[in-house]
Amino acid sequence: MNKKIFCTLGPATLNQKFLSYSKKNIDLLRINMSHINLKNLENTIRYIRKYTTTPICLDTEGAQIRTKIKKKIFLKKNKTLKINFKNGNSLFYPEYVNEKLKKNDVLELGFSGLEVKIVKKNSQDLVLKVIKNGLLETNKGVHVKNRKIKMNYLTDKDMKAIKIAKIYKIKNFALSFTNSASDIKKFNLLLKKERKIFKLETKQALKEIKEIVKVGDNFLIDRGDLSKDIKIENIPIAQRKIIQKCKKAKKKVYVATNFLESMINESSPTRGEVNDVYSTLEQGANGLVLAAETAIGKYPIECVEVLKKLIKTFNKKL
Repeated sequence: MNKKIFCTLGPATLNQKFLSYSKKNIDLLRINMSHINLKNLENTIRYIRKYTTTPICLDTEGAQIRTKIKKKIFLKKNKTLKINFKNGNSLFYPEYVNEKLKKNDVLELGFSGLEVKIVKKNSQDLVLKVIKNGLLETNKGVHVKNRKIKMNYLTDKDMKAIKIAKIYKIKNFALSFTNSASDIKKFNLLLKKERKIFKLETKQALKEIKEIVKVGDNFLIDRGDLSKDIKIENIPIAQRKIIQKCKKAKKKVYVATNFLESMINESSPTRGEVNDVYSTLEQGANGLVLAAETAIGKYPIECVEVLKKLIKTFNKKL
């Protein structure tokens, strides 16, 4: 069985060595629009194409709120933050979400454990109170814990990025935070000829999985963002449920997040990570996605080699 390896590009891998290596070892190179400036996109595509013919996938920001600050800061419990909306100031991106946020909303910011509560909101100010310590950094995902906020399925930045990608004849696109069959239909209309991958990373997607699987062909389970929307102990159940639904419908399904997290800093994986990879293959995943491991890790090529060995071992068993 031909299992695929997708790798996220970043500072650790946007270089000649890794891109040249990718030609014979990686099936898809992911550009994460949440972590690239739009003005750098064209140069990035050209640079990748200079050293490899491996297909590129443009992964959209999608319907997610993100933080926007100049400097990271550790916030202690009970500290208050005041954001004045004058002069376009905002802690959140896209800016229109400021209108949707309400007093008493509880927000989880990033993966450091930081949680804040909106204690005051009017047309001029937003006041937040820290209820759980954590590090506030820029460009981190924001999860509204107490309710669902309706957002556009693509950002303005996504739309501009897609136009650029089409000029460069990129054939693979991923829709982040796919929440419904309606999102898939809209994305399919926007990109009629290209291959689309729909990322499942919300509780809403799980609720609508039956209809979602009917209208899409390729899916990606992002366990990281999904763990913000459902309890972490339910991630294995959700992963198995989605894979089973996709296999039954004869749809492709890939899995991402934390496969080889320790290898961001270490040259070899843990036993738990090896078991996680093998178990995911055994469940029927069509491929595996490396994220931080190859975007910012110290051993990106070694990570790919580990996956290749595990896939080879799995195929021998078959």
